[in-house]
Amino acid sequence: MSPLAGRRAAAAVVVVAVLAANVVLIGLAGAQTGHDVPPPTPVPPDGRLSPFPSVLATARDTVAVPTIAARAALLADLDDGTVLFDQGATTPRPIASLTKIMTALVVLTRASLDDVVRVDPAAVFGPRDFGASSTLGLRAGERIRVRDLLYGMLLGSANDAAEALAIHVIGSIGAFVELMNRRARALGMRDTSFASPHGLDDRGRSTAADLLVLLRAAHANPAFERIVATRFRTIPSPSGRPRRIQNRNAMLWLYEDAIGTKTGLTAGAGPCVAVVAERDGRRLVAIVLGAEREAFSPAASLLNFGFDGFEETTVARAGEELGSVDLVGGQVSVVASADLTVMVPRDLADRVRRTVRVAPDTAFPPQIGDRVATMIVTVPGARLGGVGLIVAAVPAPDPASGSWWMRGLDALGGAAADAIGAVAG
Repeated sequence: MSPLAGRRAAAAVVVVAVLAANVVLIGLAGAQTGHDVPPPTPVPPDGRLSPFPSVLATARDTVAVPTIAARAALLADLDDGTVLFDQGATTPRPIASLTKIMTALVVLTRASLDDVVRVDPAAVFGPRDFGASSTLGLRAGERIRVRDLLYGMLLGSANDAAEALAIHVIGSIGAFVELMNRRARALGMRDTSFASPHGLDDRGRSTAADLLVLLRAAHANPAFERIVATRFRTIPSPSGRPRRIQNRNAMLWLYEDAIGTKTGLTAGAGPCVAVVAERDGRRLVAIVLGAEREAFSPAASLLNFGFDGFEETTVARAGEELGSVDLVGGQVSVVASADLTVMVPRDLADRVRRTVRVAPDTAFPPQIGDRVATMIVTVPGARLGGVGLIVAAVPAPDPASGSWWMRGLDALGGAAADAIGAVAG
C-alpha cells in the first residue's frame, strides 16, 4: 500500500462513528427551524446519505453570550473583521475540509473556470481509500472543467476534485500545498500550515482567527461566493447519469440568513463549519471547530447572538473634535481621522470605555494633520475598535514658561528622575 493510500485508509472506522453520532441531535429546547429542510440526497459515487440535521438546537436567549460546546469558535463581521466572540480562536488545530477554502482560493487565482482538467490517476480514489465517500468518483483521464470541480469540492466536499485541481494548477499535490502555504503567509495567517489540498490527513493546522482572514479573502471573490451559496449542482459524468451534488452546508436550509460557506469532519478535527449569514446589510461569519456533536447548532447560536445581541453605535466621525491630548512638551487639540462605528453588546452598553493611547515616538510640536494618538473603544473583555487622532491645532508657546523645547527637556528630565527614584527605592 502506498503512503498516500495508507493515509487515506487510516482512521476510517473512527470517522464513520463520528458521522453516525452527528445524526443524533441534542434536545430540541430552543430548537430553530429555517424555511425548509435539507433533503437526504445520496452523495456520489456510492449513494451514502450525508448526515444532515433537520433542526437546529440553539440558545433561547439570543442576546446573551452563548455557551459553545466546541474546542474553538469565533464570530466576526465579515466585511471589517471585527471579532464579536472568541473561544480558543488562536489555538492551532486540524480543520478538516475547511482546508478546501484555501484550495479554492488558490485555484481561482491561477486557473480559469472554463479550463478543462484531464484527471490525473493520482487524483482517483479507490473504493477502500479513506475519503472515498466524499468524492465525485472521478476516473483517470476524464475531462472535466475547473468550474465543475470547484462545485464538487465546495458543495460535496469531493476529495478527488481537490487533488485533481491541485495537479492541474501546478503539476503535483506537493507543489500545490506549497502554493497554499505561500498564500497563507501572504495573507498573514501566522498560525496556519497546510499539508494537503483537502485536509483529510489532519496534519495541517490553522486557527479560527486565521480562518477569518482566509474567509474574508475568499468571499471577496464573486465566483467563490456564488459557488458556496449554491444548494445543488449537476455535474457531467463521462458516462451514465450526470452527478447530482448537494451542498453539505445544512445551514443553507436551516438558517434563513445563511449565504455560504463550508463544512468539515475528520477524526482529528471533529465536526467543523464556517458559515456566513447576511441580515439587513450586515454579513457575519461564525466559525466552529471541533464541536461536541454537530457544528451547525453552535454556529447558529453565534449568528443569532451577532445579529440580536449587539447594537451599532457611531463613536466618532471623521473631523469630529475629540478634545486635546497631552504630549511631552505640550498639549494639542485633536480630531478623529475617520468614522468609527462599533458593535456594542446590548448588555454592556453602559460599560463602554474610551482610552487614548499616545504614539510613543511623537515629537513636539507636531504638525497639523499628524497622527499623534489612537482612541481605543472597549467593553469588559473585548476591544470593539479604534480610530486615529490627528492634530487639529497646536497652541502658541507661552513666553513666560520658556521655549517649547526647554519645557520638553524639563518634562523628560523629570520623568527620568522619577524612574531613577523608583529603581533606587
